[in-house]
Amino acid sequence: MKQGIFEITENTALNKLIFKMRIVGDTSDITKSGQFINILIDGLYLRRPISVCDRDNESVTVIYKVVGKGTEVLSRMEKGEKLDVLTGLGNGYDTSVSGDKPLLLGGGVGVPPLYMLAKTLIKEGKKVSVVLGFNTKQEVFYEEEFKNLGANVTVTTADGSYGVKGFVTDALPDDYTYFYTCGPEPMLKAVYNATVTGGQFSFEERMGCGFGACMGCSCKTVTGYKRICKDGPVLQKEEILWGN
Repeated sequence: MKQGIFEITENTALNKLIFKMRIVGDTSDITKSGQFINILIDGLYLRRPISVCDRDNESVTVIYKVVGKGTEVLSRMEKGEKLDVLTGLGNGYDTSVSGDKPLLLGGGVGVPPLYMLAKTLIKEGKKVSVVLGFNTKQEVFYEEEFKNLGANVTVTTADGSYGVKGFVTDALPDDYTYFYTCGPEPMLKAVYNATVTGGQFSFEERMGCGFGACMGCSCKTVTGYKRICKDGPVLQKEEILWGN
C-alpha cells in the first residue's frame, strides 16, 4: 500500500450516475486487476474505496457511481484538482487458474474491475467472454471498450431494452473453463448457483479503513473470518459461505 497525491486529468459522465475519472500519480503499487484505491475527500472522515478499472505507468482510471455525499462531491471535481489516494489495496484476481476460455460476469459498477482483468487475460493468450449486466439500456457502459480488447461481449438488461433480456446468468455460454465476477450480492449469489466451474468473486462491501485495521468489513468463510479489504475483495468460490 502506498499513499500519494494524484492529479485529476479526466472526470466525465458516462451516463446519468456513472462517472469515469483518470488520475495521474505513482501507480507502482497497483499490480493486479481487481485491486482498489481509497480516496480521501475533503470534509469527510472515511475514504471512498473504488475499484481500479485500468492503469498504466503514470495513471489510474476508475469508474464510479454517484450514490452518496462522497461520490457526489467527487463527481463535481475538475481537471487539475488533487486527491490524496491510497493505492495497491486488496488481493486482486488470480489469472493463473483461468484455463484457456475464461468467462467474466459483471453487474453495474461491478463491471469496471473486469476491464483490466480482460486486458490481462487476453495478453496471456486466453479467449475471453464477457457478460455485462444492467437494469436498462440507459445504464449500459463500456461495451465497446471490452469489444475493442478482443473479448466476446454480451450485454443483458433486466427490462429487455437492450441486448439479452434478463440477468447475466441468463446469458451464460455453454463452454468456459473458469469464471470471474463482480457485482451486487444478489447477482453474485445467482452466479454462484448457476456456474459449473471454479471461479473468483469480488465483493462490494462497505469499508472503514480499507487496509485491514478496523475489521469492519469482515465476513465468515469456510476457513474463518476474512477482511474483504485486506484478504479480499476477491474470494474463491469454494471458500464462500452465504449469509441468510
